Amino acid sequence: MSRPGERAGGLGEPAGAVGAVGAAGPAAPAVSTAPVGAGDPGSLRADAAAVLRGWTAPTAEEELLREEFLEHLRAHEDAMWRECVPGHLTATTAVLSHDGLRVLLTLHPKAGMWLPMGGHCERGDATLAAVALREATEESGIPGLRLLPGPLALDRHRVWCHPPHSHHLDVEYGAVAPADVEAVISEESLDLRWFPIEEIPELSDEATRRLARRAREVLRAG
Repeated sequence: MSRPGERAGGLGEPAGAVGAVGAAGPAAPAVSTAPVGAGDPGSLRADAAAVLRGWTAPTAEEELLREEFLEHLRAHEDAMWRECVPGHLTATTAVLSHDGLRVLLTLHPKAGMWLPMGGHCERGDATLAAVALREATEESGIPGLRLLPGPLALDRHRVWCHPPHSHHLDVEYGAVAPADVEAVISEESLDLRWFPIEEIPELSDEATRRLARRAREVLRAG
């Protein structure tokens, strides 16, 4: 679960905060002028940069976030890992039912909100899509999830990985569960439930609603 804090661009933080990652943390290292991932095309950081460079943002706000995420990747060699104090890339996945009518949400123990599956990258992850699928599978307990083409959205939110705070630079996907499967709650969740996409509870956020709707659109268009 990657969204326990305040959100970017009207979803928890003012739009003017975009580009402020690391403002409260240590000074960022000098930004390299070389392309991210140059010389290490197999790395997760290189994959993240390629994904973001190739993604067309559907909103002006997300275009600013896309540029910010790429700048963060250029400035921090450890940008993919939780150890990166100013902030780090994470992946979130909206898991839909096979018919696209419902979304599976987890009750986040820290935020006390219903949110999609998601979390930190791990050293064994080869791609951002792999992170999204792994987190969705682990937190839903559902085997055989099918990842939709993505990313579908970007979001930045404040978290407390490194007090007083850090940021998650969240790259968001959608996935579809097989028919007639049962979700299994994980140790990371207080509860796990299916909700009709148009009836996501008030105790959630607009980024979750946006991601679920976009995933449904992609599934229907597929």
